[in-house]
Amino acid sequence: MDTATKAYLISVGTVELQGLTPQGPASTAGPSAGEGSVFFKSGDRIVRLTVAPSRLRLVFEGEEHLILEGDRVVARGHLVEPLLHCPDQAYITVSERCIYDCRFCAVPKLMGPTKSKEKVIEMVRRAAMTGRLKAISLTSGVEVSPEHEVERIAEIARALKTFNVPIGISVCPTERSNEILRRAGAVEVKYNLETLDPDIFQTVCPGLSFEDIKNALADAVGVFGINRVFTNVIVGLGESDRVLLQGIDELTEMGVMPVLRAVYPHPLRIADLEMRRPSAERILRLAEHLRRALDRNGLRGDLPLTMCYPCTGCDLIPHRDL
Repeated sequence: MDTATKAYLISVGTVELQGLTPQGPASTAGPSAGEGSVFFKSGDRIVRLTVAPSRLRLVFEGEEHLILEGDRVVARGHLVEPLLHCPDQAYITVSERCIYDCRFCAVPKLMGPTKSKEKVIEMVRRAAMTGRLKAISLTSGVEVSPEHEVERIAEIARALKTFNVPIGISVCPTERSNEILRRAGAVEVKYNLETLDPDIFQTVCPGLSFEDIKNALADAVGVFGINRVFTNVIVGLGESDRVLLQGIDELTEMGVMPVLRAVYPHPLRIADLEMRRPSAERILRLAEHLRRALDRNGLRGDLPLTMCYPCTGCDLIPHRDL
């Protein structure tokens, strides 16, 4: 699977299974919450595809898995078993519910449970017993308030330090979240801007502040250092490439590493917002620009330890995929 093929698979985003089953429980995080998926590895690259009606089919033939489109073999490889949500990481959603109603996200519609500290510790303990645990990544909706969520995640992170692997945390930021999470043992943080267009942000993320998140990201670089601060940027919410490219340049100049995530039009959200999956060409073009922007600012996509950059399943990651 070369870079162009992975870009194409990301652009489709889904696959139908023939004689196979999803490898793990349904996602509990973000826009694709509630959906099953598979991780497919071909050569040095991995792609995560949602199991849903699709023009792509995944089959097992001989000693390998094939992704087919009609009679054409798109890629050959094998399935990779996720540890918790993704390979080699315990990537855990603590609060599967949220008081905010971001229009692209299924979490506020599903309103799932909130895991206790004891539950999270047990999940990580079991993951560590496999011998494959390389990192712990915690993400969370907002059950009560951002401040309450940061304190809850910090308490859990302190308890997880005994596993002696890097801990990354993705939450809604607060005025003190960088200080609190750093003291709790986090080595990396991710605060999601979701879109780099402030006007679109006001529409799709009511109740949240674009500028507050940007300020928290800027402050985080000073606390956690370079190659340790990230933000998800969803591609396909109606934003222009001009705004995306300018935003990527601004973020990387701040020391922040964007995660360019193709929008997933969740069945629970398709009536709430027009979402268009980006083409393979657009995904590749934006990833190449991100690679150049990271290079200009002394950032490396192969140095992060937790969350999305080392996983690579959902995105084209500079210095890993291209």
